[in-house]
Amino acid sequence: MHSNSLPRRLPLSLALAAALMAGSPQLLAATDSATAQDHDHEAVDLNAVEVRATPLAGTAEDLTRPVEILAGDKLDEAKANSLGETVSKLPGVQSTYFGPGVGRPIVRGFDGARVQVLSDGLGAGDVSTVSVDHAVSIEPFLANQIEVLKGPATLLYGSGAIGGAVNVIDGRIPEAATARPLEGRAELRAGTVNDEKTGMVRLDGTSAGGNLVFHFDALHRETGDYDIPGFAESEHAHEDDHDDGHDDDGHEEEGVRGTLANSAVRTDAGALGVSWVGERGFLGVGVSLFNTRYGVPGHSHGEEDGHDDHGHDHDDEEHEEEGPVRIVMDQRRAELRGGLNDIGPFVSLRGKLAHTDYTHTEYEGEEVGTVFDNDSTEARLELVHRPVLGWDGAIGLQWADRDFRAIGEEAFVPASKSRDTGLFWIGQREFGDLKFELGARHDRNSIDIDAATAIGPDRDFDTTSLSASMRWNISPDFHLSFGLDRAQRAPTAEELYSNGLHVATASVELGNPDLDVETANRAELGLHWHAGPFKLGASVYHARFDDFVYLADTGIDDGGPVRVWTQDDARFNGAEAEASWNFADNASGSWDLRVFGDVVRGELSGSGTRAVDVSVPHGDHTHDYTVDLARGGNLPRIAPSRVGGELRWAMGAWRASIGATRYAEQDDVAEHEEPTPGYTLVDAHVAWHLDTASGGAWEVFVDGSNLLDEEARAHTSFLKDLAPLPGRGVAFGVRAFF
Repeated sequence: MHSNSLPRRLPLSLALAAALMAGSPQLLAATDSATAQDHDHEAVDLNAVEVRATPLAGTAEDLTRPVEILAGDKLDEAKANSLGETVSKLPGVQSTYFGPGVGRPIVRGFDGARVQVLSDGLGAGDVSTVSVDHAVSIEPFLANQIEVLKGPATLLYGSGAIGGAVNVIDGRIPEAATARPLEGRAELRAGTVNDEKTGMVRLDGTSAGGNLVFHFDALHRETGDYDIPGFAESEHAHEDDHDDGHDDDGHEEEGVRGTLANSAVRTDAGALGVSWVGERGFLGVGVSLFNTRYGVPGHSHGEEDGHDDHGHDHDDEEHEEEGPVRIVMDQRRAELRGGLNDIGPFVSLRGKLAHTDYTHTEYEGEEVGTVFDNDSTEARLELVHRPVLGWDGAIGLQWADRDFRAIGEEAFVPASKSRDTGLFWIGQREFGDLKFELGARHDRNSIDIDAATAIGPDRDFDTTSLSASMRWNISPDFHLSFGLDRAQRAPTAEELYSNGLHVATASVELGNPDLDVETANRAELGLHWHAGPFKLGASVYHARFDDFVYLADTGIDDGGPVRVWTQDDARFNGAEAEASWNFADNASGSWDLRVFGDVVRGELSGSGTRAVDVSVPHGDHTHDYTVDLARGGNLPRIAPSRVGGELRWAMGAWRASIGATRYAEQDDVAEHEEPTPGYTLVDAHVAWHLDTASGGAWEVFVDGSNLLDEEARAHTSFLKDLAPLPGRGVAFGVRAFF
């Protein structure tokens, strides 16, 4: 029984049922001919899928830089509540975790403001980089394709992509006519670990004249508080509570064991788009909404958080009566996109414009705690030119404006207006078996702050990024790739001006208005080999940062642990590998074995210590300290190393897989950070697919997760000691393609 769950209503049920039944008249006919009919919906060859994140057309196999793609059956199996969880099984990619409602991608140890999350080339427009409890406003269940760019993507998307980018393709503004007058898909699913009920529908169609193309999608999801194998609180946290004098009987309270309280989620999303498509291009508009409500497990703003009233002029007695923290987020977005081919010296022109209105309200029980408003406008122009001196290339211009406000007594970040303008060029050329790519970008970033409330003045930054990569096709089956990058990132408003209690992390977070641009120099070596049924890919990389910006724990406890944004030199070293073997394809079916692994180490590269002055605000006065921060040692919350394997089988209408991923113990920890035990997650998938006589299809599926019901705590999560990952769960449902 799931207590404190959100209401169980499914407003889309009737519409989804109608969509699912659209193909039912053909179901009997399809059943009669199923044994004789070939499979019309073959698995997608991910190496052949075109990558849309770069203006120069190419597949993941062709590009000189590392890119991972999820599409087709593998995307269907991977889809989860959050974008981070959806991509977390790709080599080199993990996820943050702040309950099931929040999961942002971590790429090779980088997250937050270093990994750009994109909706088909434009920023999501949310505030997920402001705080770890803020969700990404992109719904992975509505995606056609997800691309992960590893390594710096600053060349294409600016300083917010110094660690990589995740691009979600949803096709909400059509760029080409559909193959049939009306096509689409629908899905209904339910889950046991959290009483999940999810429904989605997507429709795409073209007018009789062939020029007017439309898109519609909608999704509704409800989940309750999810099941966990044991206690919500880790042994380490429980021992700390006991040492602090808290009553041990708390572990026996209802809901503490077996169910994670305040972990329910409700999400609604939808979009409508229409385009005029001609022989040489398209012009389209679209509107979309994303609304989600989710609890923040382990948090209530009172005695349970261990906070006193230091940050609020000693008048916070009523905080002790406040309930759990819930977040209600609403985003409305309007987009204009267009493209034109064959324009004199240019192969193509692509333009994109998006305006996003975002509101995010944090409730403490029934009371409003903090409201975040973010109005943003972003524009992007890409011109692909014809060969110049043998170089194919693209010129790009990107502009973004953000007006951010945080309202409430616990707003730890002041209001700000940010503007970013970037100009870039990227080009490629082949010399026999060698393919080269060069690029350069310059950005101008400015942040304007309300001087009456901010701890520092307005700031302006100039950043320049340079890139060179090469692919050497040693043979048709084997190639090597090399990459060198110099990338720069400007500090964000949160890193510069934070000043107060950050309730989400139960800590006092202090910015530094004197932070400078951070610079990363990266080198990477990769290889790819395939021969018949065997495939192997591997890469090793090294990144050296000058003035790396990070959140350091000072060891001070003053109304909560005190953390400061600071910078020092750092280095990241890592490696990842993936191999697959189609070891049998006979009367028993097609059998594939896949194994993968990744490791990353992030550490400060200096030695000794440095003195840092810390001023903790307390109403009309401050508490001042001086602390010594280490200039060497591990950086905090670095993702642990992993190894995993998967066995896949397919025969006729059936496909199945079983896999396991071992997350190693993370004991390479920063000062004042606790190690996290390792764990193993086992999952399995089974699906039965039936093509209909009309060209559509039905699919019934069952997915199992954490089948060993193991207690798992993500080292990258601020909530690791309060909120373990979900226990054993089974999801099941039906998909219709028409």
